[in-house]
Amino acid sequence: MFSEEPIERVCARAKRMGFDGIDIWCPFGRCRHLDDVLERLGPEGLGRVLSANGLALSNITVYKVGFSRYAELLGGMGGGLVVRESQYGRVAPGEVRGRIGALFESLKPDIALAEKHGCRLAIENHSGAILNSPDSFRAFMEMNPSPGRVGIALAPYHLQKGGFSVEEVIAVCGSQIWFVYAWQHAEGAGQLPGGGPADFRPWLKALGDSGYSGFLSPFTHGEMGADAMETAVTKACGYLDGCMGVGG
Repeated sequence: MFSEEPIERVCARAKRMGFDGIDIWCPFGRCRHLDDVLERLGPEGLGRVLSANGLALSNITVYKVGFSRYAELLGGMGGGLVVRESQYGRVAPGEVRGRIGALFESLKPDIALAEKHGCRLAIENHSGAILNSPDSFRAFMEMNPSPGRVGIALAPYHLQKGGFSVEEVIAVCGSQIWFVYAWQHAEGAGQLPGGGPADFRPWLKALGDSGYSGFLSPFTHGEMGADAMETAVTKACGYLDGCMGVGG
């Protein structure tokens, strides 16, 4: 979101919308924010931009590009959370545990980098990927060899798309959920909280019951103009506040 704007302007918008932190993405569509930070600002420069806007770095997102390119950047900021994909491909019911085991084997280099640079890895569930069904989350929880370094970035959109219960998955994952997209399965701006048919209150209650205290990120795919995006996201934040009883 806000992919056409430099990171300084994105942070200014985030401050205006009342955000506590931002998620900075690697190249994805037209977005180049994380590479711009890496090449132009570095850890100290990004730290100054965030501080000037009263923001934390909630996480970086490294889909397809990978963590290794950005490990020193994040380590230079004292560490942090890294959101990445699992593995794509169809999984037969009897293959779930074997494929999750293979995922953890493939994550060993990233886990070693995370340990070196003081980071944690949050694996996002995704349609058409091995991590998306309740059974795959159960296997993930049971087989995770590094629960202090590897957890979950929860994407309700993809659970809904697969016909799975968001609340059930939250209960399965519990304290291993480290990042949450406030994101529903709908079209366009309807993906944002309050924009589509989903009632976020049961999801938020389930997160509260699990003890979740991380970031909640209003999110949508599909690029619109920055001003229109700010208006839509501000409205989504108001909806979430209402669900949580903020401001009355």
